[in-house]
Amino acid sequence: MRISTWIRFLIELAISIVAPPRCGACGEAVSLRHAFCASCARTVVARPVAACPAGGDGRSFAAPFIYGGAVARAIVRFKYDPRPDLAAPLGELMRRGVAHLAGYAPDVVVPVPLHPSRLTERGFNQAALLAKPIARELRARLLARALVRTRDTPKQASLGRSQRLHNVRSAFVARDAIDVKGKRILLVDDVRTTGATLLACEEALRRAGALEVRSLVLAAAET
Repeated sequence: MRISTWIRFLIELAISIVAPPRCGACGEAVSLRHAFCASCARTVVARPVAACPAGGDGRSFAAPFIYGGAVARAIVRFKYDPRPDLAAPLGELMRRGVAHLAGYAPDVVVPVPLHPSRLTERGFNQAALLAKPIARELRARLLARALVRTRDTPKQASLGRSQRLHNVRSAFVARDAIDVKGKRILLVDDVRTTGATLLACEEALRRAGALEVRSLVLAAAET
């Protein structure tokens, strides 16, 4: 185990003594580095490991879990309660998605951004928190501010597929093209439903000159 890994473990252990870890879905006490209690864990459905295909059609994504059960409840609590403390256990779960990338080695990891007003309201960007352990695992540079959300769009969850596509169209731009031009990029978010948000972000990165863009999410809705 590397020294940095030991340091992270000792920090997590100290935090767990002060604030014992709780199940991300129901709040029951759990062991260190466990996201869910035994009961909630039984509702978690893993997606089979498959290659993350290239392409610009919004389907070039990887996800370790199906969106539902304890995973869905934890993501909702993470974002809307809000519970930034759930970033650590959910981030550990998300690291499992690296296997779904089938050897893809990005130069840069970029989280899907929130609009500044939404970021101020929530206090954190859940995608950025989840992206940290992924960038560390892949030894890639984390660019948390590479993309900017230019419009405070209505929440995607309240819209149908065609409305979602229209809602986020041209809602993202690259902050500085020099950061992404010619780079292989891994785009990170918490959930993929229709893929509209990921596709809009991918288009913005490609307009700025990104060489390749693929996506990783914690969970994906069944299609």
